[in-house]
Amino acid sequence: MTAHLNVVDAGSGPVTVVLVHGWTMDHTCWDPVVERLAGVRVLRFDLRGHGRSDPAPPGTASIAQVADDLADLITTRVPDGPIVLAGHSLGGMALMALAERHPDLITDRVTGVAFVATTSGGLSQLTLGLPRRIAKPVLYLEKLLNRRLGGSRRPSLLGRYSAWARPGVRWLVFGRKPLGAHITAAAAQVGRCNPANMVEFRDSLNEHERLEALTTYQGVQAIVLSGGRDRLCPTRDARTIANALPNSRLAIYPDAGHMLTYERAQEVATHLNRLVTGAPIQASSSK
Repeated sequence: MTAHLNVVDAGSGPVTVVLVHGWTMDHTCWDPVVERLAGVRVLRFDLRGHGRSDPAPPGTASIAQVADDLADLITTRVPDGPIVLAGHSLGGMALMALAERHPDLITDRVTGVAFVATTSGGLSQLTLGLPRRIAKPVLYLEKLLNRRLGGSRRPSLLGRYSAWARPGVRWLVFGRKPLGAHITAAAAQVGRCNPANMVEFRDSLNEHERLEALTTYQGVQAIVLSGGRDRLCPTRDARTIANALPNSRLAIYPDAGHMLTYERAQEVATHLNRLVTGAPIQASSSK
């Protein structure tokens, strides 16, 4: 089932960079990175149920559907020319699903890919970086909250609580000494997410197991980026992805959390610019 997606298309150049945001965020989470890109066309969109896009019809708030939406967007908006893909968190998982569902698009068009603070699977065993005995009741409370949110499709429901959600957002997705403006921006994006869709996507995250899909990217220059304090997609997940991609470089930022698009925007942009220019990627010795 279709949903109208909010698309942001800016800049120009021989290469198109396509950026895919994560769960509960929207295209604006890439703003600090996009400001540092030059000489390229940048295409972004809000996932269905996020930002200014339409809510996802029941049964379509899934990583597989995001991959199909992305394939349609590329076919419609970028019918020719080289593409560099970058996905943050769920966005990175969607790039894996894209390879799984549309492998020819990867082999024919994609010249570079960046997996930013993401994972190839294992989210059903998430502990948020806590001892399992502590994580268990925390995740149980999350389920209770999701049960309540799952019955609502009012976008304003989350927005109403975005201000008091800031401490939780800061703890969950940021590392050391984040900027207050970045915390506020991330919390505001959560507030714009459709509550029922948020819960449906959470179920899809638990089902995500796509390590084998990475084989489609083995001939593509790849960057894998991770924050050392990431509670959602820890560095071991990044190492697993990098180990599956022989033509990749792994970069870990010890003091950063999950929101590398804010916390390490310059570094993310530098890596993307390197992929755009086709500069050789030296395989990381820290894999």
